[in-house]
Amino acid sequence: MRSNLFTPILIAGSLILLLGFAIRSTFGLFQIPIAEEFLWARSEFSLAIAIQNLAWGIGTPIFSAFAEKYGDRKAITIGLILYALGVFISSTASSPEAHQLLNVLIGFGIAGSGFGPILGVVGRSASPEKRSLSLGIATAAGSAGQVIGPPFAAILLSIMPWSSVFEVFAIISILTIILVPILKSDSSNISKQNDEKMSKVLIEASKDPTYIMLFLGFFSCGFQLAFITAHFPAFIAESSSPIIQGSIISFICSSVEGLGALSIALIGLFNIVGSVLAGALGKDYTKKYLLAIIYTGRTIAAILFIISPITPLTVVIFSIVMGALWLATVPLTAGLIGYIYGLKYMGTLYGIVFLSHQIGSFVGVWLGGWFYDLYGSYTIVWWVGIGVGAFSAIIHLPVKEIPLTERRLLTN
Repeated sequence: MRSNLFTPILIAGSLILLLGFAIRSTFGLFQIPIAEEFLWARSEFSLAIAIQNLAWGIGTPIFSAFAEKYGDRKAITIGLILYALGVFISSTASSPEAHQLLNVLIGFGIAGSGFGPILGVVGRSASPEKRSLSLGIATAAGSAGQVIGPPFAAILLSIMPWSSVFEVFAIISILTIILVPILKSDSSNISKQNDEKMSKVLIEASKDPTYIMLFLGFFSCGFQLAFITAHFPAFIAESSSPIIQGSIISFICSSVEGLGALSIALIGLFNIVGSVLAGALGKDYTKKYLLAIIYTGRTIAAILFIISPITPLTVVIFSIVMGALWLATVPLTAGLIGYIYGLKYMGTLYGIVFLSHQIGSFVGVWLGGWFYDLYGSYTIVWWVGIGVGAFSAIIHLPVKEIPLTERRLLTN
């Protein structure tokens, strides 16, 4: 009997990711309005977003472990409440320190309602033949949020102050809780190989060079994604080259600010395709090679973009290419972890690897703002991102894509 792909768990989990990422993907659009209102240096708000990403990374393994011990729904509910509170209180914050502190709360909220717990419950409830594709679809849902989030935020910013937009986002986040009761994980797909204590599995994974390589390789993914999400709209808006009027892009947007929102939306749109395709390919092809190809593609795309004149057309092309490669790493990395180390503690093990992703996010966002304030340009950070992307392409090649249980048998 063939199992159904689009289960209630997959649909509910995908909707939670969609709404959460719709909000998260808009923070770069607030960079200029908040800085101009309070006369902050660019690095101040950049640091707030960087702290949010780091808190997200630290919180993901914590929430994933909590979910595996006390239940997915409890963890996700707490995450959504923290997310809503953090965004709502941020609407009243007027100092850099307040925004930076509140972004710790937002980061933990994203962790509790993001990839760690959601992919864990989706992976455990999916049949083996559907697992990789299910993870790809859930990841793509986050990308769909990135499609609708920035344009929606841009519309709201045109009719209300940024603080009111934050209040709207807080309401959306708290209402998302109505989807949580659907996330009742089915443990029947978890094999008996996982009847081990979490501590033993974590210690064994931490000693495995393959797990360490996955941890290190995910750093550049976070660096590149967070830097672009936080700084790309401002980078485009402040570039002297993108002349909208008279270009083919003028049919879609009429300003460089609109082009910034369009670029983030295009990345999200084409990431839907890329994430689903990566999940589908991960079922039949070696995941570590697919990851190496993705990181290589990102590196080449960034090099060509930064050495070319910045025009509306190059912005759109770069957004499409980068979008197709954007979160395609997530279903493959999560799938590798579930395949190699088992499903029972997949959320926690993925959450620890995701911490590396978020350390990269912190560095990418913060370094972007810091170098901008020092040099008035993002060029150096672009080249740093290119370097770490090339590193990730290489470090995935020695990964041993063999279940740990089979490796144990081979060594005994």
